[in-house]
Amino acid sequence: MAEERRGDDVSEYLNQNPELAQWVDSFRSYCESNKQWSARREFILRNMEAFPTVKPGAPSSSLDRLLSLSMVWANHIFLGCSYPQAVMDKIKEMGEGINVQDAPVHKMTKEDGAAKGKRSCAADEDTESCVKRPKNAPNEPDSRPAGRAATRPGSQKCGPLPQAPAEHQPFFNRLYKAVAWKLVSAGGFGPNLDHFEILRSCVESCKQTLTCVFVPLKDITGLPASRAQKEGHVCEIRCQTVYMGTGYGRDEPAARAMASKEALKVFQGRKVMVKICRRRYKGKDVEDLMLLDEQPRSQGFPPALSYPFQDEQLEQGSA
Repeated sequence: MAEERRGDDVSEYLNQNPELAQWVDSFRSYCESNKQWSARREFILRNMEAFPTVKPGAPSSSLDRLLSLSMVWANHIFLGCSYPQAVMDKIKEMGEGINVQDAPVHKMTKEDGAAKGKRSCAADEDTESCVKRPKNAPNEPDSRPAGRAATRPGSQKCGPLPQAPAEHQPFFNRLYKAVAWKLVSAGGFGPNLDHFEILRSCVESCKQTLTCVFVPLKDITGLPASRAQKEGHVCEIRCQTVYMGTGYGRDEPAARAMASKEALKVFQGRKVMVKICRRRYKGKDVEDLMLLDEQPRSQGFPPALSYPFQDEQLEQGSA
């Protein structure tokens, strides 16, 4: 009864603030049940005050982090996913006072407890999939065939599921059309466009949000000596864990603008394709989800700044 009362309070508050309700509901993942979304929505609303720069309708890195932590918390509650201890302590503190009625009970084996840096997703009948999130990731797409459960074999290593490209492709097909119309109305692709605003508005028109990860250039190892001392930032853009583009700039907005420009270039072809590709992350070769066009590539992909398919990055989000 107490939980129902809290749920009623949240609903009543949102009914009195329809713009806030519409904004926060845009972050609901297509595969979340009503119970899952109700709990995660309460988590977001309860913790907004802890992120002063989070403003309804305004994208920000703080919003990305809050959404990421909300997904981590929901993954732990409903899927039984485990994370590095620093992350677990963070989401436990943020989720204090939120009670989920009939929450699934997950069992941990000795192997699970000994495997540091890995998650175990114990699916229950209230869950359709195990959703992986990077440091700043937002929502999943409305592109997954109904009734299908994405399960990862116990022997498979961290990385995107084999069926992930097919599941993400319908969303990016819709996004391709939205970008095409937006560019037509803007007079075509050019250097004077606000590339980030175009990309952001198109993604949000498809009921999703972008993930922007920033890393100071001086913190990136392996750069040529001529660039190692330069000031500036590198930005990586993803949507639904799919990599879209990387850019460099003197500050975060400039880096984000360049990354958005690179991402929009992919939409200049006849179609876009989600594929699993090999790239470097923290000095290792990993499999990553990437958005590509039909053009052949003469060079490799830029190293990944984030990797949504393992725990190391989530640990950074708790700092």
